[in-house]
Amino acid sequence: MIRIGIILGSTRHNRHGDQVAWWVLDSASRRGDAEFELIDLRDHPLPHFDEAAPPMFGPSANEHTRAWTARIAPFDGFIVVTPEYNGGVPGVLKNAFDHAFAEWTDKAVAFVGYGVNGGARAVVQLRTVCGTLGMADVAHSVSVGVLTDFEDNTSFVAREHHDATLGKTLDQLVAWTTALTALRRPADDTAAISDRIDRLVECLRTKDLDGIGALYTDDAVSFDIEPPLRHRGRAAKLANWARVFQVFDTMSYEFRDLTFTVGADVAYGYGFGRLRGTLRTGEVTDGMWVRATLCLRKVGGAWLIAHDQVSVPLDIPSGKALVDLEP
Repeated sequence: MIRIGIILGSTRHNRHGDQVAWWVLDSASRRGDAEFELIDLRDHPLPHFDEAAPPMFGPSANEHTRAWTARIAPFDGFIVVTPEYNGGVPGVLKNAFDHAFAEWTDKAVAFVGYGVNGGARAVVQLRTVCGTLGMADVAHSVSVGVLTDFEDNTSFVAREHHDATLGKTLDQLVAWTTALTALRRPADDTAAISDRIDRLVECLRTKDLDGIGALYTDDAVSFDIEPPLRHRGRAAKLANWARVFQVFDTMSYEFRDLTFTVGADVAYGYGFGRLRGTLRTGEVTDGMWVRATLCLRKVGGAWLIAHDQVSVPLDIPSGKALVDLEP
């Protein structure tokens, strides 16, 4: 089933948007043709765009950006609930759009505006922004007036025409989101998997066992380079890395030539990996290249590692591992 995120585009402490967004979520959740989830920008505080390169050129080195792109990547489409500030889009919302690229492309988007003019001018600006990002903005939208649709300028009252307009907007959004699936899925999933692998490398560098564990399924099976032949379960995989962390003072991990084939909910990849670092003894080791295989499964919209395997070639006559080969 397709997943649609409802982005609440205001972070002000006395905002009206949370009432509107929860109304949208409550109404949408009664449908049976999509899953809906609220995405509150308060939960993702982003600085003014400060990336070294535009997001279309690859993953960010900044954790706040990586967390934001990981949050929106699994969704197939979006509803943006936006106020209108001085005739335009709130800066925090525009900034959130600017921090991502591939995570928006080939996805449908609809708008629910609120303000003195029903957020109409903010919606017009957002259509231009979203079109530039390769999104398909649906024609129907909802306008909520802060002077007419809030009792005592405080409590939002959804009127009959609001419900009807929202229904038409959701109908169109679901239809367009479904129609764009063939264009969207490979790019979105490949980017999400790439982010997962980048996250794994970062967790290894920082010796973050909890972070590594979050990237694996509960029933993950690992054919690791050390015995036994099979390590079953997340805890067994983490125990392996815990032993490695005890040996190294500082360490890094590199993947090379890692290539993935991605399906609807299963993906596999292969390439080469290398562990380097400084041992507790002070000795610097350059490690060795190993052959690496990674299999991932989509669980709850997120890609998790269900199986990994590393190996080194064997010289058959001598029975010795060949640890000096280069990719």
